[in-house]
Amino acid sequence: MFLTYLEYCRFYRDLGWRTGVQIVPVDCDSSNNFQITKVALEAAYDKAQQDGINVKGLIITNPSNPLGTTLDRETLKCLLSFINEKNIHIVCDEIYAATIFSSQNFVSVSEVIEEVVDCNRDLIHIVYSLSKDMGLPGFRVGIVYSYNDAVVNCGRKMSSFGLVSSQTQYLLASMLSDEEFVEDFLAESSKRLKKRHGIFTKGLEQIGISCLESKAGLFVWMNLRQLLKEQTNDGEMALWRVIVNDVKLNVSPGSSFHCVEPGWFRVCFANMDDETLEVALKRIHAFVGEQNTLSTKTKDMPSKTKCWKKNLRLSFSSRIFEEGIGSPIAMSPHSPLVRARN
Repeated sequence: MFLTYLEYCRFYRDLGWRTGVQIVPVDCDSSNNFQITKVALEAAYDKAQQDGINVKGLIITNPSNPLGTTLDRETLKCLLSFINEKNIHIVCDEIYAATIFSSQNFVSVSEVIEEVVDCNRDLIHIVYSLSKDMGLPGFRVGIVYSYNDAVVNCGRKMSSFGLVSSQTQYLLASMLSDEEFVEDFLAESSKRLKKRHGIFTKGLEQIGISCLESKAGLFVWMNLRQLLKEQTNDGEMALWRVIVNDVKLNVSPGSSFHCVEPGWFRVCFANMDDETLEVALKRIHAFVGEQNTLSTKTKDMPSKTKCWKKNLRLSFSSRIFEEGIGSPIAMSPHSPLVRARN
């Protein structure tokens, strides 16, 4: 079993469906801006032990998906202290390492271990890909960096099932060897992410919607708790269905990331052009405005649900997902599923 802290929802599917590995979330909430703490780690670990579950490791993403936050040096040291104390592994997914758009630099766990005395490096593993930082998801190139020889040897034996073509290797080697290009590309990417993030979050602020302060990633963690009819997961799912089916915006409910606090949603802001972003903000403004108007009516007055024009369609994905099979945000057998409408 692995512990994970408010992480990428596909972990539950990718790691558990075929292997039977159980993923147990470490509960965090907005009281401390969803920061992972030693207390939360200990609570999740002790609960698993009480349930007869043998904890083998901890999985984190840094920068975080869905939060867009980064782990500082002291927090990483705390995590290393925890896994060394429990003698369990840590897998650090650093796939968003170069998407930071603030002045703060990214701190990798590989840097921190140099400062930790008596750190068992056999327990530390890093995964990475070019799909986010370099915008190359179709190349299907991933990296596993481990200090454990047994893990590396196992990876070599399995690599034949996921070989990268010679042509792809040649192209990527040429591109990454051009240090000037890579530096300029990442600088421009960071600049654009910062601008887009600012436009989107300020647009939400105009209608009273706040987001968790973030420094990296391609998304924001949006707070819609004030729009829930009831502060439960069912209330969150009811709101999500309205946003997806009626407002025609594709957002991910916090429950699909095992968030314990209903009303948080992940919204991707970097997968569309400027015109589409403007349309998305207009739809959010109209929807929230309608909800605020309805909330001011007396309980005795029947309210009418706005009929959204059918020609207002906004899709962030061209794929069609059948209910019960998969969706962009449903990544475990218990997650919500959406039927995409083109």
